[in-house]
Amino acid sequence: MTTAPRSPDTGACRHEAGSLPEGLDFIFCPTTVAVIGASNRPGSVGLAVFKNLLHGNFSGILYPVNLRAKSVCGVRAYPSISDIPDQVDLAVIIVPAASTPAVAREAAEKGVKGLIVISAGFREVGPEGAAIERELLSICRENGIRLVGPNCLGVINTDGPVSLNASFARQKANPGNIAFISQSGALCTAVLDFAAKRNMGFSKFISVGNKADVDELALIRYLHADPLTKVIMLYVEELRHGFEFIETVREITGGDNPTPILAIKSGRTAEGAAAVSSHTGSLAGTEAVYNALFQQSGVFRVQTIEELFDCALAFGCQPLPKSDRIAIITNAGGPGIIATDVTINSGLSLARFSDRTTEALKRHLPSTANINNPVDVIGDAGSDRYRAALDAVLNDENVDGVIFILTPQSMTEIEKTASIIPDLARRSGKPVVASFMGLMDVSKGVEILEKNGIPHYPFPETAARVMGALYQHSKWIQRPHAREFELAFDRPRARKVIEASLASGTSYLGEVEGNEILAAYGFPVLPARLVTTAEEAAEAVRSLGASAFKIVSPQIIHKSDVGGVRVGIEGPAEAAEAFESIVSSVRSNVPDAEIRGVYVQQMAPEGAEVILGINRYKVFGPLLMFGLGGIFVEIFKDVSFRLAPIRHNGARFMVRSIKAYPMLTGARGAPVRDIEELEKCLMRLSALATENPEIAELDINPLIVHREGAGCSIADCRILLDPGRACA
Repeated sequence: MTTAPRSPDTGACRHEAGSLPEGLDFIFCPTTVAVIGASNRPGSVGLAVFKNLLHGNFSGILYPVNLRAKSVCGVRAYPSISDIPDQVDLAVIIVPAASTPAVAREAAEKGVKGLIVISAGFREVGPEGAAIERELLSICRENGIRLVGPNCLGVINTDGPVSLNASFARQKANPGNIAFISQSGALCTAVLDFAAKRNMGFSKFISVGNKADVDELALIRYLHADPLTKVIMLYVEELRHGFEFIETVREITGGDNPTPILAIKSGRTAEGAAAVSSHTGSLAGTEAVYNALFQQSGVFRVQTIEELFDCALAFGCQPLPKSDRIAIITNAGGPGIIATDVTINSGLSLARFSDRTTEALKRHLPSTANINNPVDVIGDAGSDRYRAALDAVLNDENVDGVIFILTPQSMTEIEKTASIIPDLARRSGKPVVASFMGLMDVSKGVEILEKNGIPHYPFPETAARVMGALYQHSKWIQRPHAREFELAFDRPRARKVIEASLASGTSYLGEVEGNEILAAYGFPVLPARLVTTAEEAAEAVRSLGASAFKIVSPQIIHKSDVGGVRVGIEGPAEAAEAFESIVSSVRSNVPDAEIRGVYVQQMAPEGAEVILGINRYKVFGPLLMFGLGGIFVEIFKDVSFRLAPIRHNGARFMVRSIKAYPMLTGARGAPVRDIEELEKCLMRLSALATENPEIAELDINPLIVHREGAGCSIADCRILLDPGRACA
């Protein structure tokens, strides 16, 4: 449920009434707060939380709750929340974990609608704590109470009419337009200190802790509707939503009223790929899942906490570039060259100036200056020369953003130069990021930039990377939406094969059953038949023409490793010999293998080899993989991932994001491949994965992509079924 907007003298909620089904206004905009476990004991969390609320100028009424104390910090205390004579909106709980369910029940009886449980000792300590957490959550859900935590630092809302600091953070949060959500309370304290040093402020600051109830997705929804929040920053250790996260967040980051979201995810190693029975299983992992999750949601993922702040600084105060055309202005050649390199590597390009801009630069700069991009105004440049260069460049229609570099030299007018940037940048409506290189000499100039909303970075390469991040978000917002394909599937045919396999206890499906399933979903399966004798093999080749022979055995996954594959078989005699040779080789290499026969498959026409795959995750569902195929897929690892289901846009991204993509578009005289049919195959794969949760892993390797208009052919496939890993 939601609350009506608060009146200005008792706390303000600036969302429209009824707009927030999460009911989080009771957390962020309470009129009355009870601190259960408030204390006068020096060094205690109960004292720190109450002092932060009291000294933070909370606009509502505070009630310390302490069984023994008559007052806390001079404010009358109550033995229990039940003894408070007035309605209580929010209760902050700082009591031992075992006592929290009883305290929550008492709060529910009092009519409390928001809880922040700061106490530790829950799921993070083991089964006993997890049971207490479940009981606490059950009480909250039964009584319509929203819960932040447990095991968290608390919540801060810097909005002046509220001024809520319900946390035990040592450093206060300054007001600003950035919201920060963190799963780590300890990191929150460091972040607040770091932000204070960089003169950065926050609209909201939330430590989610164990996320028993309120999690990142609920907070993102709430903050998107918050007019005081312009940027959302996330520190994530784990997320508990898959496609729901994608569906919700991509509308927030790329819809009609976009809010940029920046995220850092801890644990970037590739371990966690639990399955190794397929190429997809060995290449996928939690890292691939989160990359796909963030990419599909329009969340910009950063590598370090410093980069998180670098980007948030610009997103919070600068417009987005309309395209990738960037100009660089500098008074030193070396930093300009460095900025140029990083600009290009960040997916940007150097703008080509119009003749009008070039003439203006010629008029105002000395003959020794470089009037091309990057513009070098020379080391002795004063503020007037910088002004002329910046004015000319920002007025050029071919320029969509500027990286402004200053190195302090004896004649450099640092403060005057800093003062010219904000007004010119605002009038242009284009992003400007600055790098006044150094610390001491440029400090007063940097102060001017920060006060006027111009993001500043000590080194130009950081400024260039941040401009690249702004452009990536601009691209996401402006992304075209491809026409969706109309594809037909024979779902009952596929289900019949899957259910029959599960009923018989078969988990590994080779090409016989696998191609039947794929054919039902419209995949381009080559003509083939299963043979059990040399005579049948000869007859098959007479009918199919040149063929590939592959052993069929539930115990053999990598067929070529045991001599179970022969290709280019032509004529009955060669077919009979190939059959006998394959069977003999397999019996020699894998004596215990059950040989069901040999799969004789018509040879595919020439084409580029790619791989399509599925690996299923318990929380996130099926992860799709696409990349360069064949026997070297695990060596080159040139692959891309998306969580299913995907739309046509997602399929296009997967195809275009691998390094080998030029191989499909006619690089070095090669034929252009049938990319549209390839994208349709990825859409079929998405449908197959989402509609058949028993498919734990799947490889199509290789899928041969023929010339443009000639389609594709599946040369090999394998499917692993696991009903226990089915994802609802």
